Amino acid sequence: MLNLHGYGMRLIEGALVTVELAALSLIIAVLLGLVTASAKLSKRRLPHLLATLYTTLIRGVPDLVLMMLFFFGGQVLMNDVSDWLYARFGLDLFINIDAFIAGVLTIGLIFGAYMGETFRGAIQAVDKGQVEAATACGMSRALIFRRIRFPLMMRHALPGLSNNWLVLLKTTALVSVIGLSDMVRVATQASKTTLEPFTFMLFVAVIYLLLTSLSEWVIKRLTRKYNAGFTRGRS
Repeated sequence: MLNLHGYGMRLIEGALVTVELAALSLIIAVLLGLVTASAKLSKRRLPHLLATLYTTLIRGVPDLVLMMLFFFGGQVLMNDVSDWLYARFGLDLFINIDAFIAGVLTIGLIFGAYMGETFRGAIQAVDKGQVEAATACGMSRALIFRRIRFPLMMRHALPGLSNNWLVLLKTTALVSVIGLSDMVRVATQASKTTLEPFTFMLFVAVIYLLLTSLSEWVIKRLTRKYNAGFTRGRS
C-alpha cells in the first residue's frame, strides 16, 4: 500500500478539483463546439471566417502555450486595463484572474475548436431525407432537432466526442503550471518534500486511469443508446 506521508486528503481534494475542472471545461467546449460548427456550416461569410480563424489558431498552437498565454498574459492585460481606468477615470480597481476560472475557460476554449470540427462532420452526416420527411409531417424546427437531428448527429459525433473528452481529461494536468492546486500540483509538491516522486505520481496515474475507465464505460452506454435500431440484424 502506498505511503502518502499525510498528503492523502490533499491529493483527494486535488482530484476533486480535477473532476470539477474537466466537467465545466467540457460544458464550455460542447457549447463552443456547437456554435463553431453552426458558424462553419453557415452560408454567411463572416461567421464562417471567424470560426475558421478560431479553429486554425487553436489547433495550431500548443495547449501549454495557450494556457500560459491566457493566464499570465491575461493578468498583464487586466493590470493594464486597471491602470487605464485609474488614469482616465480615477477608478482604483484591481482585477485578479483566478487560476481555476482561467483553467476552465482555457481548456474549454481549446477543446471547443476540436468539438466544432466533430459536430460539423456529424451534422453533415445526418440524412437530410429524414429531416425533410419530418418537416413534411408538420414538425416544428425545435421538435425536429430534439427528435430527429440531435439523436442522429450524436450517433455520428460520439466517437469524436469520446476522444476529445479523454484528451480533455488528461489535459487538465496542465493547470498545475498556473498554480492551481489540482492533484498533479499537490503530487509535485509532495514529491519535492518527501523525495518520493514515484509514489505520488503513481497515485495520480491511477486516479486518471480510474477516471478514463469510468468515462469509457459511460461512453459505451451512450453509444449503445444512440446506435439502437442501426446495428440490429448485422452479423
